[in-house]
Amino acid sequence: MSQGLLDAQNGRTADDNNGSGAGLSRRSFLKYGATLGVAAGGGLLIGFGIPALAQGDGAARRSVVGGDGNESPQGGVFEPNAFVQIDPAGKVTLIIPKVEMGQGVYTSIPMLIAEELEVPLDSVTVDHAPPNAKLFSDPLLGGQLTGGSTSIRYAWEPMRRAGATARVVLIAAAAQQWQVDPATCHARQGQVFHDASGRHAAYGDLVDAAARLPVPQTVTLKDPKDFTLIGKRTKRLDSPEKVDGTATFGLDVRLPGMVYAAIVNCPVFGGTLASVDDTHAKQIPGVLQVVKVDNAVAVIGAHTWAAKRGAAALAIKWNEGAGANLTMQQIVGDLANAAQRDGAVARKDGDVQQAFGSAKTRVDAVYQQPFLAHATMEPINCTVHVRADACDIWVGTQVPTRAIDAGVTVTGLKPEQITLHNFLLGGGFGRRLEVDAITQALKVGKQVGTPVKVFWTREEDIQHDMYRPYYYDRISAGLDANGKPVAWQHRIVGSSVIARFAPPAFKNGVDPDAVEVSADLPYDLPNQLIDYVREEPRTVPTAFWRGVGPTRGTFVVESFVDELAASAKTDPVIYRRNLLGKSPRALNVLDVATRAANWGPPLPKGQGRGVSVMHAFGSFFSMVADVSVDDGEVRVNRVVCAVDCGMVVNPETIEAQIEGGIIFGITAALYGEITIDRGRVQQTNFTDYRILRIDQSPQIEVHIVKSAEAPGGIGEPGTAALAPALANAIYAATGKRLRQLPVGRQLQTTA
Repeated sequence: MSQGLLDAQNGRTADDNNGSGAGLSRRSFLKYGATLGVAAGGGLLIGFGIPALAQGDGAARRSVVGGDGNESPQGGVFEPNAFVQIDPAGKVTLIIPKVEMGQGVYTSIPMLIAEELEVPLDSVTVDHAPPNAKLFSDPLLGGQLTGGSTSIRYAWEPMRRAGATARVVLIAAAAQQWQVDPATCHARQGQVFHDASGRHAAYGDLVDAAARLPVPQTVTLKDPKDFTLIGKRTKRLDSPEKVDGTATFGLDVRLPGMVYAAIVNCPVFGGTLASVDDTHAKQIPGVLQVVKVDNAVAVIGAHTWAAKRGAAALAIKWNEGAGANLTMQQIVGDLANAAQRDGAVARKDGDVQQAFGSAKTRVDAVYQQPFLAHATMEPINCTVHVRADACDIWVGTQVPTRAIDAGVTVTGLKPEQITLHNFLLGGGFGRRLEVDAITQALKVGKQVGTPVKVFWTREEDIQHDMYRPYYYDRISAGLDANGKPVAWQHRIVGSSVIARFAPPAFKNGVDPDAVEVSADLPYDLPNQLIDYVREEPRTVPTAFWRGVGPTRGTFVVESFVDELAASAKTDPVIYRRNLLGKSPRALNVLDVATRAANWGPPLPKGQGRGVSVMHAFGSFFSMVADVSVDDGEVRVNRVVCAVDCGMVVNPETIEAQIEGGIIFGITAALYGEITIDRGRVQQTNFTDYRILRIDQSPQIEVHIVKSAEAPGGIGEPGTAALAPALANAIYAATGKRLRQLPVGRQLQTTA
């Protein structure tokens, strides 16, 4: 993003709160601020934004920016998180605060702008937003980051309003030049037309005049029935460059004079470096230097092969510390003991204990879910060039502002002395929400002096990830004489990622991510108690993993609902339907999925069909999985998914995201498991941390339910809804109830 683009912005406000510091309401979220100014080199610049969450109280904050970055009497905008620039050639550039990691936002967000701006999608280009929390903060997440399936949810109305505002002003500029009523003009394909006189003008010819006009405080958005782009199948704009290999990821960075650093991390969590003998490493041709950091050694090479060979030749001694004897038995034992304690209450309705006392039947279960690695296709890497007065970071990250913060912490430089070059991500899944590898690369770079690409091998990547927490759930239900739940109690025990990642959101002892789904079920449950016990796994680092809380919660809840249906001797679909009367959208997706899957007729011996329902990320999902089980081996034959994600921007993106999420979810449910022995991760590569192969991928059907509701999230729910449908299908095929993931290992254990 050019400095001229930042410097050009001045502002007007459109704020319901009038700077009062009121909490962020849905109405204030949907409001926008807009500003017009002359962009560097001429042209029309539209800045727009959403009130961001103020740290601590969730209030909207106001920022006033002048041409030099200081306060200006010309006005201000609500902390903008995107900008549209139209240059004199008519080129539309979207500066987008969300990173592209395969989810399609570099197509779907431009579609929102292009629809209201009335320009062809292929005339819109996208640039990464620079790190700037004030300008580009996502109010749903409280910062400039990509995650939580929020990209379209937060962009839906403000991005469209920005496009509509630009269109209105361009029409006004043309009408002023032609001395006609703007109402007699219209825009189409990047031009303004006045049919009565036959005149027309391209946007590029109007931008300078438009930049001098006042900004309308309100604009009318298109009626959905008039959409020509939103809702239509649209090929992704970034596909050609990914197919022909011209797309640039962090691992593709090449710089003059760049060297390469192979990392060897301490194998034990929490351990540090004691000493290293690099005699043999330095004798390898191409090895330039050996660098020590707190818990790792980096071998600097003229090329990757030299660096890797040098790393393999090191003789290292580690201070393994307190984690040296850590085992899975200790971790699970800690969780089981913690599950005996009362937790922080996330939800309490009715009188649960009285309801249990009057229940006809009681069902109790314990569910466990393992540590999981992210295993992104692009392993961890970061290129840095640290100098005395400046620092450059080349990386693919979901958290650009936190990357800058890491630079400040390690180098001691000021934020304005650090430049971040962000790239496409070869998979994120939450791993690139973390800056541990960026911090490490900066520490290495301080000792090297030239541009250095720090890379982790696949083994380092899997064995030194930040893992999806191990969760231990105790869940109980009391059923009446008809098998309907009258009491429901669910205790969630595990690490709190939120407490580390976003401490202000960890309130009253409850991690809102850990209890998501579990504390907000679509089912009619009159008496329920959901609580949370925080239990950290000693030295094992934990982090968000695709689907976060809903992935964990949906597996437990939907597997347990199947148990209740079996206890009541009722078909699982009928049982759910009887509990969904107060959630028509959830009931609808259940009906759509089960009809499409032909639920009901019996399957051949050794085959089973399972179902799940989920409301998460603002979307409603139902999945039906068909499986075959043979001698402990599970094959997923077919998955049918129905989704109500509100208004649809691009059906192709939705289908692709759900298909990818399902495959990701199958991989985790069947095989995903990180185990610890003597403080070390036992898995090393895809040989023992299995990934679903192409020939194992099932037939997948995605049925998108038409909806007029605001868009919901789509990147993660596909993963979150899969595991319980799969586990329930295995029960239908074998009669074995599997309460622990991965189900593949559990089946073989109980075979």
